[in-house]
Amino acid sequence: MGVLDGKVVIVTGAAGGIGKECALLAAREGAKVVANDLGGSVTGGDEGDAGPAEKTAQEIRAAGGEAVSNSESVASMTAVRAMVEQARDTFGGLHAIINPAGILRDKMFHKMDDADWDAVIEVHLRGAYNVSRASIELFRDQQDGAYVHFTSTSGLIGNIGQANYAAAKLGVMGLSRIIAMEGLAKNVRSNIIAPFAWTRMIATIPVKDEASAQRVERMKNAMRADQVAQLAVALASPAAKETSGQIFAVRGNEVVLFNQPRPVRSVARIEGWTPQTLLDQALPSMKASFTDVGASASVFPYDPI
Repeated sequence: MGVLDGKVVIVTGAAGGIGKECALLAAREGAKVVANDLGGSVTGGDEGDAGPAEKTAQEIRAAGGEAVSNSESVASMTAVRAMVEQARDTFGGLHAIINPAGILRDKMFHKMDDADWDAVIEVHLRGAYNVSRASIELFRDQQDGAYVHFTSTSGLIGNIGQANYAAAKLGVMGLSRIIAMEGLAKNVRSNIIAPFAWTRMIATIPVKDEASAQRVERMKNAMRADQVAQLAVALASPAAKETSGQIFAVRGNEVVLFNQPRPVRSVARIEGWTPQTLLDQALPSMKASFTDVGASASVFPYDPI
């Protein structure tokens, strides 16, 4: 018995990395899988290839599972609606979507091209919208459905050179939260995972100093895609029915629950504020509660477990 017995699951980005590990594990846990992947490069700058997604589906079938492939882009609503129909036509339903598909086009913000901004927003944020919107009415009608979207500490915390990626991934956080709120009465759940894992996307991040090189080696050796897949599949399971609207991270064998934005301090002035009194009083009084502008490495400075 697996935690996804009898369920039908779409997994995006399933040709490699986290997506592939999610697809393989979902199948081992009893799911019938639609393995989706455009089959393009990590920058999304080519037309793609149907072969990589089919290879994952073949691997599942060779192990005794049930799977079909899909090589369309999550950035196309028409393609995603067809993907949902493919799941229903092939396997008779759809119960969960695990959505790690993504691309990177890293560049310092003052050098960012419109095309690089748009491409990343389209795949990550528009893609998350597409797979959710194309299936949300089905999930609500059957009162059963789970989304496992993927965010990043690049958005939750910040990372230099990834303004487009960070903006998209923080947008996914907001989207997932509203889906969870609106789906509560209909047993439609949505959670997000910020993964720490060595994948081809992470491999594109430039290594500029010894500290960066050491972080890369830690990721290669101790933070794997299959570790992230364990939580993704668990969250897709109906057994996780009381878990929704949450932000998780997976870092090696460590599962992290993130807090969500809430007030940390307030100041008031009966007679109201002026720019000068805000500068003289309000901002200095709040300074001790400011969040610093450090990147992920400053929040997670310790070796993965």
